[in-house]
Amino acid sequence: MEEKDQKQIDIKVELDTTGLFCPEPLFQVKNLSDKIEIGNSYKVLADDPAAEEDLTRWAKRTGTKIIKFSKEGDLLTFIFKKLK
Repeated sequence: MEEKDQKQIDIKVELDTTGLFCPEPLFQVKNLSDKIEIGNSYKVLADDPAAEEDLTRWAKRTGTKIIKFSKEGDLLTFIFKKLK
C-alpha cells in the first residue's frame, strides 16, 4: 500500500442527513461548508438517492474536493475537503 493511502484523513465534522430528502441534504451540506474553515475535511452520510448526483455536482461547482465516496446499500458516504 502506498504511503498516501495509509495517511489518515482528519475529519473535523460529521453530518448525518439520513432520512432527509432532496433538497434538504444539499442545503445542510452547503450550510456546513459555509461555516467550516478552508482545508478542513468533513464527512456526510445520506440515504436519499438524489444526494449522490446533487452533492457530486455541488462539489464540482464549488471547488470542493471529494476525498472519498462509498455506497453501501442505500447509505452514501462522502468525505469532502473544503478548498476555497
